[in-house]
Amino acid sequence: MKTEKYNVTGMTCAACQANVDRCVRKLDGVSDVDVSLLGNRMTVTYDENRTAPDAIIGAVESIGYGASLPGSTDGAQKGGFRSEWEERQKLTADGQGAMRRRLVSSVILLIPLMYIAMGPMMGIPTPGIFVGMENALISALTQLIITIPIIVINLHFYTNGFRALAKRSPNMDSLVAVGSAASLVYGLFAMYRMAYGFGHGDMALVHEYSHALYFESAAMILTLVTVGKYLEARSKSKTSDALGKLVDLAPKTATVLRGGKESVIPAEQVQSGDTVVIRPGESIPVDGVLTEGYGYVDQAAITGESIPVEKKPGDTVISATINKNGSFRMQATKVGEDTTLAQIIRLVDEAGNSKAPIARLADRVSGIFVPVVIGIAIVTIAVWLIAGQGFEFAFSNAISVLVISCPCALGLATPVAIMVGTGKAAEQGILIKSAESLENLHSIDTVVLDKTGTITSGHPSVTDISVLDASLTEDEFLAQAAAAEAGSEHPLAQAVVEKAREKGLSIPRAEEFEAQAGRGIRAVVSGRRCVAGNLAFMEESGLAENAQARELAERFAGEGKTPLLFAADGRITGVIAVADTIREDSRAAIARFREMGLHVVMLTGDNRVTAEAIRKEVGVEEAISDVLPADKEASVRALQEKGHKVAMVGDGVNDAPALTRADIGIAIGAGTDIAIESADVVLMKDSLADVATAISLSKAVVRNIHQNLFWAFFYNTLGIPLAAGALFPAFGIRLSPMIGSAAMSLSSVCVVLNALRLRLFKDKSRTDSPVPEAAAEQIKNTGAPAPENGKGQKEMKKLLTIDGMMCAHCQMNVQKLLSALDGVTEAVVDLDKKQAAVTLSKDVPEQVFRDAIADAGYTLVKCEEA
Repeated sequence: MKTEKYNVTGMTCAACQANVDRCVRKLDGVSDVDVSLLGNRMTVTYDENRTAPDAIIGAVESIGYGASLPGSTDGAQKGGFRSEWEERQKLTADGQGAMRRRLVSSVILLIPLMYIAMGPMMGIPTPGIFVGMENALISALTQLIITIPIIVINLHFYTNGFRALAKRSPNMDSLVAVGSAASLVYGLFAMYRMAYGFGHGDMALVHEYSHALYFESAAMILTLVTVGKYLEARSKSKTSDALGKLVDLAPKTATVLRGGKESVIPAEQVQSGDTVVIRPGESIPVDGVLTEGYGYVDQAAITGESIPVEKKPGDTVISATINKNGSFRMQATKVGEDTTLAQIIRLVDEAGNSKAPIARLADRVSGIFVPVVIGIAIVTIAVWLIAGQGFEFAFSNAISVLVISCPCALGLATPVAIMVGTGKAAEQGILIKSAESLENLHSIDTVVLDKTGTITSGHPSVTDISVLDASLTEDEFLAQAAAAEAGSEHPLAQAVVEKAREKGLSIPRAEEFEAQAGRGIRAVVSGRRCVAGNLAFMEESGLAENAQARELAERFAGEGKTPLLFAADGRITGVIAVADTIREDSRAAIARFREMGLHVVMLTGDNRVTAEAIRKEVGVEEAISDVLPADKEASVRALQEKGHKVAMVGDGVNDAPALTRADIGIAIGAGTDIAIESADVVLMKDSLADVATAISLSKAVVRNIHQNLFWAFFYNTLGIPLAAGALFPAFGIRLSPMIGSAAMSLSSVCVVLNALRLRLFKDKSRTDSPVPEAAAEQIKNTGAPAPENGKGQKEMKKLLTIDGMMCAHCQMNVQKLLSALDGVTEAVVDLDKKQAAVTLSKDVPEQVFRDAIADAGYTLVKCEEA
């Protein structure tokens, strides 16, 4: 089976979308069709042995629409997502330009037509040649002459509409064409009757038909529909703003090293294996690995990390991220359509153009809507004639029914909200793979969280150090323990070594190192025979008689930590607790889930005691312990069998079966591996808070869709009877064809504008701030009176504006150098504002600040009292 995308032209409403879907689906070998009215695109999955692209294109063209493969239009080049995007934007811009020209021309002609037709009735001064019964035929002929160019300008309504009728696939254009053509034909009939009246001296006949020309109605219907379609097109173009921003992230050129020389080439021409040169301030064009140099890379646009990340040889870099400081060379590993950015764009584009389950209702209605409306128009004429009204009255009501009943609003209600919603999610680092996933997210009632790498960081670290040997300080004990563990590759041992290095301790060299897998190690450190390991290993070594050590080990285990016992020369010297630490935002995110009324479940391979300790620490309602990777899917299935709608959150690799089984699979912290097939939603940031954001956004989108569908159905439910004259007998209220066409156009614009409100979506639960609260508060309150220090002296504060700080590394350097200056008691640096708030115990001259900052490579722009 092959899946291929096509550009489709000529679609104007939901009925068009349904017609294209139906005709392609009938082809032999076609298994699935997804037609996007908003994107003018179609995705077809078919058997290559039973059908071909030409047959698919031919089927679409046979019912009056155009179809082509992307990149096949004149002048288009197949060069990746940027070329495809530029081609689509060009088609959109050309279409809008042509529509604007038709609109302007129609309005220019419509003004004199309305002046001649309506001026005398409204008391507007009008040339005498168009006034009076004796000039009625001149006025009618002039109106016809002006109307004909308007019809020619908007001829596509007639060609598309009547062709669709002939193919038995009526659409919006069919309604407009029938209504407008009927008005024109009736106007011509009225002219003949007027001419007959003049020839036979029957001025009453002339008077009767001079008020039933309907030329202005025919022209006005076409013009107002064009106004609505133009405004709709303008509004629809804004729904893809997020996708455009993603495309713009990619640099257009890249500097590569070929044949020992640097050359600048289009980024899409970079090949895998090329050496790419990246300088400060440049965007990285492809995914790759650093081979030489270093840099601080701002990855906020892709991963959402607010602080630039240091990159050195061997580290990977992601396309569309920005090198803020330093220069390096990298080897391209993923290029063209394989880059991280290209895959993100594909996911967002496909999700925005896919169809949500709720849209199928609109499709089913639209497929039968137009024929039903035509039938209602015919019935309207018949009923009013039977009721004794004249043909003109009945005919006018039938035309109103035709032009007010366009299903545009119905067809746009869902796709515009889906496209804006998926785009908004992408802006926040949340990639939703399909419209169905976006819709289903709102119905989730249970969130299942994998513990390791989801609730926790996935990297063990030292949490507690307890020294039991009175002859050792904590640092001496830690250095000895790190020396013993240095030869081990076990993650827990590495956590001890990292803690010692973090504290800047000198780690002695161990000798006679011996490891027993999964139990512990033996080594000689500084002449002392050391043993390290778990309680069972200590018991085997005859070293577990220390009641205090046993008590500490059991307490740490009860808290969900792993205790490591250390002994030297036959005596236990201390206990170090190591744990996979809880992510900073996990507790807040889980609390947010519970506020949203979600049942939160944690899956872990830990034993029951450890699992229970972590459950209490993070606030999870239920913990399922001793779960093997293969059993996670069964746990999710068990929850579903109880009637729960389950979202599974995991790392997207060993959790794949569970992610696939869940109603919504969410891969967290996917980083560069965004194409995880098992997940429905991919979070680019390592943040559980984004799960709550995704659910909140889904609820906002579904709420918006329901609003759109309600107003679209309400509009037609109210508009059709009103247009048919249902209120005329009781209240004398009628809807003219002109007002009907204006109302129809306005309804579509209103639906699109309502969907665009989603661009303002903000998750109120998020309180992300790149500046620590204490620092932000200090900088904010630098104008407050200086407090007294412990000696009763007044503390002074100064606010320094510093140029040249590019990253967190710069921020740290500046903070250290300022804090080291004599007289500075505290320095808080705000990287975003390029400012430092310094607290002084005595006055420090500006020149001292200026010299110290200059020596570090930065520039003091301004120094002022705070």
